Amino acid sequence: MVRASTAAEARMAADAVRQGGIPIVEITMTVPGAVEVITALAKDCGSEILIGAGTVRNADAARRCLDAGAQFLVSPGTNPKVIEVAAQRDVVIMPGALTPTEVDFAWQLSVDYVKIFPCSAVGGPSYIKALKGPFPDVRLVPTGGVNLETAADFLKAGSIALGVGGELVQAAALKAGKPEIITEAARRFVQIIQQSRQESR
Repeated sequence: MVRASTAAEARMAADAVRQGGIPIVEITMTVPGAVEVITALAKDCGSEILIGAGTVRNADAARRCLDAGAQFLVSPGTNPKVIEVAAQRDVVIMPGALTPTEVDFAWQLSVDYVKIFPCSAVGGPSYIKALKGPFPDVRLVPTGGVNLETAADFLKAGSIALGVGGELVQAAALKAGKPEIITEAARRFVQIIQQSRQESR
């Protein structure tokens, strides 16, 4: 998940994440010129990485992001109109939810994944494990509080994937023009995920 203060920083972050072995990049709509960043990334490296749009809060934003080349949509909450646009365009949609009622509501709308946000505020990995009890079929993706120390625990708790923001795309590294810090963090996240998958076999 790329949050940056400028379009140039967002491009730098996306490239650094890709070089670290993570083939999926989400550009949030909070990035200045986010739609233009998505357009540029889709043109320059769309064949190498999956480019998505995050913090998509309404149908108009969803359509603009998809027209720009976004291949999946992520929302902070569950907006049926955004989900409808994704269904019409046949792209992956991951709405946000927190409570069991919200998780159930989102899943009933035939979404691909449900983002649990802000996960760390309600227990982190233990909350994911609790949700998997009544929702064993729901593909849960925690965001908020996912870092190198907690990543393995989130996966063991039942997360199908991880949403990582500032712990991966560090603002200080972007400001200092040191994308190699982000690339190294990406490599470490990939290693943790690979190890966790091997242990769960």
